[in-house]
Amino acid sequence: MKICFPVESNNGLESEIFGHFGSAPGFVTYDTETRESGYIDNKNAVHEHGACNPAAALAGSGVNAVVVGGIGQGAMMRLMSEGVAVYQAKSGKVKEDIAGFSGLIKLSRDMQTCGGGAHACGSH
Repeated sequence: MKICFPVESNNGLESEIFGHFGSAPGFVTYDTETRESGYIDNKNAVHEHGACNPAAALAGSGVNAVVVGGIGQGAMMRLMSEGVAVYQAKSGKVKEDIAGFSGLIKLSRDMQTCGGGAHACGSH
């Protein structure tokens, strides 16, 4: 499985999870089979509220799951429609949430997500 984490800066597995998925400057990826990490630049980080396209930012990356501090309903629905599972971050640190991945809460379509245009959601 390839897991994606929105981050403000690329510090590899030591990165902190960014509070809002669609506005994150980039994404750290981690492959649970090969244990390799990578980085994807989010060229869509600056956008109007509700207009982000995370499926495009992650296209071709092979990501199966994202772990977020916060995410808008539209972005979550687009990811899910692409077959990408969305999980709520617990620790706020990439390395720690990889280690505790099996205990993370998988979000569903009816769960509360970010609201409003401030992009200040999420506790991490």
